[in-house]
Amino acid sequence: MSRALKLVARSRGDLPLYDLDDVRDYGLDVVVTTRHGGVSTSPYASLNLADHVGDDGVAVAENRRRVAHALAVPAPSLVVATQVHGNVVNDVDDWSGGALVGDALVATRDDVALAVLVADCVPLLILDPRGPRFALVHAGWRGLAEGIIPATLAHFARVGELLVVIGPRISPASYQVGPEVATSFESIPGACREDVGDRRRLDLGVIAQHQLLAHGVPSENVLVAGAMTDGGGEFYSDRAARPSGRFALVARRTS
Repeated sequence: MSRALKLVARSRGDLPLYDLDDVRDYGLDVVVTTRHGGVSTSPYASLNLADHVGDDGVAVAENRRRVAHALAVPAPSLVVATQVHGNVVNDVDDWSGGALVGDALVATRDDVALAVLVADCVPLLILDPRGPRFALVHAGWRGLAEGIIPATLAHFARVGELLVVIGPRISPASYQVGPEVATSFESIPGACREDVGDRRRLDLGVIAQHQLLAHGVPSENVLVAGAMTDGGGEFYSDRAARPSGRFALVARRTS
């Protein structure tokens, strides 16, 4: 059975964040940003970290600088890929500063901080408790259908020992989908809930957990955040308001 993940609200300087103390003993500094503490103006107020949603580029750069500073790395060392809702995994150990495209980042190095951007999709942290390798994953319904989770797990040697964190995401109560989406997940128990007509309520967290377990991650090694993006108050939600900014799951190896 999966375990509950505790998000600990703290500020680093003037930046409010949620720390993931549950993984600190594994040599990782991991945070979830909120939509607060940045310089973007409405409708992106205020810590929008996405440069593809129409926000002012100077504001986004400053917001990213603040997050990088909170993780104790220079702004250019905050690694953010262009996410495309696919199954491409980028090995950041081979990265030297160019643009990256894909929905997962994996690394062992300690001179960078990895970030995945979300606003309803599932952010995941995957770590090897006995080794330096860790990964961040952005998983919306398309990425889940394309296999972004097993593609990332393939970069680890000991899948049966991995620890996985599932971060804040949209709840099924706020995530109505049509049959063209639901059909990809109807075989997963609890993934699709009845709604009006042929519509369904999709539970992305249940789907992510099912795929993790199906590929060898023990259920007791999966930590699930109870926080949701519904309403777009604490975290950005694309379903709640468009255009929408993006918050991030960010991780850096410290030892």
